[in-house]
Amino acid sequence: MKIITYNVNGIRSAINKNWLAWLQATDADVVCLQEIKATPDVLTDLGLVDAMGYQHYWFPAEKKGYSGTAIFSKILPNHVEYGCGIPEFDREGRCIRLDFDEVSVMSAYFPSGSSGEDRQAFKFRFLDEFGKYLTLLKATHPNLVICGDYNICHKPIDIHNPKSNAKSSGFLPEEREWMENFIESGFVDSFRHMNKEPHNYTWWSFRANARAKNLGWRIDYSMVSKELEQNIKRCAILPEAKHSDHCPVLLELEF
Repeated sequence: MKIITYNVNGIRSAINKNWLAWLQATDADVVCLQEIKATPDVLTDLGLVDAMGYQHYWFPAEKKGYSGTAIFSKILPNHVEYGCGIPEFDREGRCIRLDFDEVSVMSAYFPSGSSGEDRQAFKFRFLDEFGKYLTLLKATHPNLVICGDYNICHKPIDIHNPKSNAKSSGFLPEEREWMENFIESGFVDSFRHMNKEPHNYTWWSFRANARAKNLGWRIDYSMVSKELEQNIKRCAILPEAKHSDHCPVLLELEF
């Protein structure tokens, strides 16, 4: 099973940058999207997605042009779960999950706290409540893949300048501790499981030519429950894909 996660920073914008041709070339089985910023009814290109053989499931935010998640899948799921049952997060379309025979795949978009104290407080609340939700979910769905934009760099290797960003949202001690505890609860960072090298990032600021200089952050993950560790065949960051300020992450599982 080939799974891609991609924060597209607006699916209409990505489509205008030839994203659909890229999607067809990847031939992924499951594509987890974050920050779609649209409802499917405003997209005129979904016939092309259908023609590629994808079923598509959407969980947009109530606020137009904001947040939202979706999953495209060539495999028909047994069940689709929209949201996590926590209203303040579900209003922002923060997660959607597809259950298959051998695995459950979630697309999750963790909040950013960079816009100010209120949103950072919201982010901490999300980490606390969503973390509890995932613990309960893993008990009932042990074969779990949680793809998405976590808006957290786990370790210094995951950020281009850890010293100057020590007090930046996304690299705060409390956020990194949450990530550590999350992994310790029974998850594998599939990219780090396969690749220990530095300078691998998934997001770059639009400012200061950051992407060309590779001054980035690794904040997009395909986290795999420990039960699936032996099924991880490959995980790779795909920085050549340039439809967004993020790039996609590819995970291949073998059953």
